[in-house]
Amino acid sequence: MSTISPLNMVLDLTRCKPRLLVVDDEPDNLALLYRTFRRDYQVIKAESGRQALEVLQDGGEVAVIISDQRMPEMTGTEFLSKTVPDFPDTVRIILTGFTDVEDLVQAINNGQVYRYITKPWEPDTLRNLVQQAAQTYEVLKQSHHALYVAERQAQLMDRVAQLATMDLSLDDTLQFIADGWGQTLLASLCAIEVLGDNDVTSTAVFGDLQGQSLGDNPLVQRAMETRTMQALPDVAAAGQPDGPLDSLYEATATQAHLVIPVMYRDRLLAVVSLHWQQSYKTLEDVGQIITIVSAQLAQALMAIRS
Repeated sequence: MSTISPLNMVLDLTRCKPRLLVVDDEPDNLALLYRTFRRDYQVIKAESGRQALEVLQDGGEVAVIISDQRMPEMTGTEFLSKTVPDFPDTVRIILTGFTDVEDLVQAINNGQVYRYITKPWEPDTLRNLVQQAAQTYEVLKQSHHALYVAERQAQLMDRVAQLATMDLSLDDTLQFIADGWGQTLLASLCAIEVLGDNDVTSTAVFGDLQGQSLGDNPLVQRAMETRTMQALPDVAAAGQPDGPLDSLYEATATQAHLVIPVMYRDRLLAVVSLHWQQSYKTLEDVGQIITIVSAQLAQALMAIRS
């Protein structure tokens, strides 16, 4: 599934409509649920718990699930419990026409069910409940995304901090950083070039440059000239105003590219070039944390040179 950025491994929250899965073995109820929510949600229908699990397996996470409790083969609570391991953030609602209080209480206590509502339901009550559930889902995703980004930033910073306890050459230092940063950011390629007065003095690569030179790439050149971060989240969509597809992108199958200059005061020490073999909507969050840790890398490089 396409994601917003390399640091966002969750469902795209910018969709116009949240995804809602409705599960009921009664066609009339299923049709009614679809009509109730189709304007405000992307509604997906399933006639059984087994079919709903197949839908989730093929289509991925949904924001909210509404499931009938009494269904053949598998009850609603049994179905919902099976969705928890793969989709812990999905918010689950049970519809019941029976007094299965014990099962429902246990499911709610186990975090498998957000709320339950009895049949026949009042449409406005159910709409309000689903709206609250969708908002809860979005808050969970945003919170988890922020935590995920913070963890990645800490890992990048820890990689540089480890240099203080190691006695490495400049080449080994760069390779240590390129390997760690490339892996943490799920990049297909992470190249770091240290710059001298007139030329590149040292290069480290996580991945394979396929014999290409970073210095010939327009985005790298722009980052060095402006001394600012340059991002190309979608190579194909951006087009190639300077001519045919850049040879670096073609050779390395790059679909997204981010270049960060490593500065010490007003001095350009190095450039970090990160590549991914899929396009994204943004690289802004990656750029923000890399900009922070690049200052830490600059200090480490100055310490090695001194």
